[in-house]
Amino acid sequence: MHARSIHRAKSRPGPHRFSTIAAITALVAIVSGCGSTGGTASPTAATSASASAAATGSAAASTAPGTPIKIGILTTCGGPFATFEAESFLGAKYALIKFAGGTAAGQNPQDQVTGASVAGHPIQILFGCSDATPDVAVAQARQLVEGQKVDVLLGPLSGDEGVAVANYAKTQPNVTFVNGTSGAQSTTLAVKAPNFFRFGGDGAQWMAGLGSYAYKTLGWKSVAILGEDYSYPYTQAAGFVAEFCALGGSITSRTWVPLGVSDYSSYVAQLPRNVDGILLLTGGTDTIAAEKSYEQLGGNPGKKMLGGSSVMDPTSFSVGNSLVGLVGGSPVPLGGTDAAWTAYVNGILGVYPKVPADSLFTVLYYDGMQAILQGLAKVGGDLSGGQTAFRSALTTLNPSFPNGNITLDANRNSVQPAYVVKIVQSGSSLGFQVLKTIPSVDQTFGGLFSATSKAPSRTDPACTAGTPPPWSSSF
Repeated sequence: MHARSIHRAKSRPGPHRFSTIAAITALVAIVSGCGSTGGTASPTAATSASASAAATGSAAASTAPGTPIKIGILTTCGGPFATFEAESFLGAKYALIKFAGGTAAGQNPQDQVTGASVAGHPIQILFGCSDATPDVAVAQARQLVEGQKVDVLLGPLSGDEGVAVANYAKTQPNVTFVNGTSGAQSTTLAVKAPNFFRFGGDGAQWMAGLGSYAYKTLGWKSVAILGEDYSYPYTQAAGFVAEFCALGGSITSRTWVPLGVSDYSSYVAQLPRNVDGILLLTGGTDTIAAEKSYEQLGGNPGKKMLGGSSVMDPTSFSVGNSLVGLVGGSPVPLGGTDAAWTAYVNGILGVYPKVPADSLFTVLYYDGMQAILQGLAKVGGDLSGGQTAFRSALTTLNPSFPNGNITLDANRNSVQPAYVVKIVQSGSSLGFQVLKTIPSVDQTFGGLFSATSKAPSRTDPACTAGTPPPWSSSF
């Protein structure tokens, strides 16, 4: 094992985080019959239901011809990932427009989609907002499932949220849960809720190829990790560490920072100077804070950093041209030129012209809603018998997404492509370019992980030389 050091700050949320959590929690029980104009933290119904449907909106109610099917969409609207609210909600709503004949009723994240239906069943959507913490995510999921009586729940967004919601799903066997972008490995590899489906894979899968790119293409032999202190960055680190170290690379330190820290300068200052590069595993405002601090202390992100999947999001472009050259791993072909991808990008921008189409959050929420709608169409909207037929349809769906064709494994987690992507100058602005496509990445990561593996953590997996995953030979 290579020597390494671990740095971890005490997790003390600032006053702004306590107020955000309090505000969202206070709104958990609010039920509204119409959508907001964006940014509120309570579940809101996309269309008004009849009094009887609202009172009996269970899975059984949606089996009769013409009865509404209620789909809840859960994402983060507060905390460090609040910026992804628009991306996830608009991605999911575009799938309703494309596959269920809906019409956008506005441009704001929680504006309605009207007229959507599948197999003669009107589709109603309801919104739930978390702040990236598992307690609030489960409270919002419970409000949507037990309070609003949704038939299907799409979400959540963040790693710890997904583990918590997957465990909650086990207590609600008559409701189907489809993951949003939550990427913790244990959500499907360990929890294995039989009614929880993940069509977008986990964070380790998304990093396939990046370790080989660092070791073989860049010639890096030593890397320090800087990331947020929770399950999703641990999972992203696991994918990189397993691949990079199998090839002979060394991880010299792992520094974990509490979510929502506004000043990364002290953590950046801790990073070792005698390494070939830094792997940054952050998202949202944390990414911007980390990259700006690195730049202010004399570093060049585009030359010295690699990025996790949430780092590779256009929300970070406000940092500026120092990001040009930064390469990262992604579950979607950011900047891709394939027909399926460009058709998706042009299509969503035609409806929501301000949405960041080049975002994993937009695409994976779109994918999840597409799978739900196609599964419903396959069974004619029949959700009887504990949704057995619907879940069987999801299991065998094998959909074609903008980011590629996928299948589900025995744990209902996708086997899918991964992409190594790069931030590039695109005219007067920044954009992306696909450098490498890794086909058919499963959750075992080429055999390096299994259900008996230690869950990714601040220290695991260890950095150990060995047999790299099979795609490494293509670099």
